[in-house]
Formats: sequence, C-alpha cells, structure tokens
Amino acid sequence: MPRVLLIEDDPSVREGVELGLRRRGHDVRAAATGETGLAALAEFRPDLLLLDLMLPGMNGVQVCRQVREHSQLPIIMLTARSDDFDVVIGLEAGADDYIVKPARPEVIEARIRAVLRRIEDSGPGRPAIEVYGELTIDRGGLTVTKAGRPVALAPSELRLLLHLSAAPEQVFSRQQLLEHVWDHSYHADARLVDACVARLRGKIEDEVGSPRYVQTLRGFGYRFGPL
Repeated sequence: MPRVLLIEDDPSVREGVELGLRRRGHDVRAAATGETGLAALAEFRPDLLLLDLMLPGMNGVQVCRQVREHSQLPIIMLTARSDDFDVVIGLEAGADDYIVKPARPEVIEARIRAVLRRIEDSGPGRPAIEVYGELTIDRGGLTVTKAGRPVALAPSELRLLLHLSAAPEQVFSRQQLLEHVWDHSYHADARLVDACVARLRGKIEDEVGSPRYVQTLRGFGYRFGPL
C-alpha cells in the first residue's frame, strides 16, 4: 500500500484522516506543521503527500513550492473551502489535485488511488519514445527532455502531456481531460486543467504566450500540436 505523509494542523482532522488511512492498510506519518512535515519527508520517503493548505507558520503553498524544488512527489491539497482563489494558488504551486474538507476516508482513499494510478498509466499503444522538435517524450520511462535536458514534471503535468500527445491535433475539452487525466466527472474542477496547462507550458514551451506544443482552441479546449 502507498506510504502517505499527512501534514495537517487540526488535531481532529489529522487523527481522523490518519486513522482512516491506517485502517485501509497505508503506512502513514503525520505532522502538524509544514516545518516538521518537510523534516519527515526525507526520512519517511512517502509515495504521496496529503497537505493542508492553511497551515500555521509555513503554509501549504510554501511547503508545496519547496517540495517541488527537488521532488515530483504526488501532492493532494486539503482545503477547508472550495473558493477559486484558495484552490488555484494551491494548484499553481504544483499540487496534483485537491480535496475539500471534511471528506470521508473512502473519498480520500479513492483520490489517492486515482492520482497514483495516473502515474502508472503511460499511454499504452503508442511508441515508447516520441520526438517533437526539441521535445522528447519517453512513455516507457515516463520521462521528458527538452533539447536533451530533463524536464521535471509533476505527476499531473506528465499525465496531461502523455494524454494530449497520444492523439496529436485532437482537441480535448476540459471535461474530457478531467475524466481521462484526473478521473473526475464533475464540472467544478475545470480549474485543475487550466492550472496544470499553465504549469506544463512554463516547463516545455519557449514562449508561454505563444505555445508550440500545448495549444488552446478558445471555446473548445486544448490540443497537442507541435508547430
């Protein structure tokens, strides 16, 4: 079972989530602050991070950014509100998904499995290595390079790129991407797609304002179409 690091300052939420995950067989390490959570990260070596957005001291966004400086560990943000501002800043910091508290243990478990399952799916049926100009996608090794240099992509960014590039020139709506990339079937999470696209473009495009690889068709969605 995946090892989960939980960073949550509310004792009742922390204990409830930790207990629920342990009952489902997870090895869980819990921390009450961002600082102690980061200290536990290297020692515990989790498969996924559950991270509260509103932490005292170093908040969840700061923790997420610091983790992303050296790791592509899957991150699910926990937020007490579904406000656009709260969610978007978490996603822009590098989170792969989010859960609005309170959430039932089975919901958290399902979301963890969905995030990790997306990493394992490398787009079967396509050539193992694809080259698009300076961009090289290795589907077998789940790696991406640009001009020969590795591109560090968070799990959601990699999964989005793999899905779009599996069907070049095909336009995918935000809803289709939510269903195939995030395993979500509801419309409220369209911001997941937009935030992830923005982060991906920042890593693979020469000019974010004039994207070569991940293109927008206004009113329709996104497509992978190397120019």
